[in-house]
Amino acid sequence: QVQLVESGGGLVQAGGSLKLSCAASGSIFRFSALGWSRQAPGKQRELVATITSGGLPNYADSAKGRFTVPRDNAKNTVELKMNNLNPEYTTVYYCKLRWGSLSYWGQGTQVTVSS
Repeated sequence: QVQLVESGGGLVQAGGSLKLSCAASGSIFRFSALGWSRQAPGKQRELVATITSGGLPNYADSAKGRFTVPRDNAKNTVELKMNNLNPEYTTVYYCKLRWGSLSYWGQGTQVTVSS
């Protein structure tokens, strides 16, 4: 089975940085595309960043220049490094793993950016 566990969320002041981490179980990790999405209450889930199994990243326009999404296949982890945060980024962030047509999500980790 595949399990994804996010960590690293919390409270950060505007202009600060956070590093979210997603630890995955399962042998399909290295074959999978990974990503991070966010969903604020009452809003639709929005894809923030992805990285292919080959290490090719892609970012939402709002994340370009601010976020990076490195992966470590040896550790079965993927990170979302967030810099220069502002309160607009306050929401729950979810880790996602996709292997072919199969997708898995973690429980999410809360990020709160104070002004």
